[in-house]
Amino acid sequence: MRILVVEDTEDLADAIVHRLRKLGYAVDWVADGHEAEELLRREPYQLVLLDIMLPGIDGQALLGQLRRRRNATPVLMMTARSQVDVKIDLLDLGADDFIVKPFDLRELEARCRALLRRSHGMASSRTQFGNILFDAAAKLVEVDGRPVELGGREFRLLELFLGHLGAVMSKEDLMDRLFSLDQPTALNAIELYVSRLRRKMQGSSMEIRTVRGLGYVAEIRNGE
Repeated sequence: MRILVVEDTEDLADAIVHRLRKLGYAVDWVADGHEAEELLRREPYQLVLLDIMLPGIDGQALLGQLRRRRNATPVLMMTARSQVDVKIDLLDLGADDFIVKPFDLRELEARCRALLRRSHGMASSRTQFGNILFDAAAKLVEVDGRPVELGGREFRLLELFLGHLGAVMSKEDLMDRLFSLDQPTALNAIELYVSRLRRKMQGSSMEIRTVRGLGYVAEIRNGE
């Protein structure tokens, strides 16, 4: 999952980026509204964490531009304003959620998980797929009750496949979602991560098929 953090307070941004990357997310950070606008026009993100008070274009204006372009990327607004009217304005403008500063990073994590879960049609962080138990909050994966140890990026790759069952995902798309801009990598790295995931998920209901020339498709086998 790839997240854009738009925050001009460097200490706070560093803390958020470090925390989310530790959880296996690919995270890009910019401190200016104009830079954020440029990135959002050309890069695919699954979630945007957006401060209101920014140099260049402020967060509310940026959110408005995003929604007028019919970009439905989930947006979590970060604001120091706790007034009800401000919250109502943000939600009416198209924000999916908001969090009031100062906040606990654990709450931010939970709100991020909830927005990403909703965008993939998952009602709960704990979901069963055949004989696979997937818990995004606890970072837990089990196959037939057996814990499966996955690295951070392997966990996010599994989350992507489970959120797009039956859909072909290209290597380029997977790379965009798993790596941030300051983590350049080659396409064969995706092949390596898919190979590791297949090996670790042996015996599960999920099959990851290679679609030659297109990418990969994950499916839950019938009757499992």
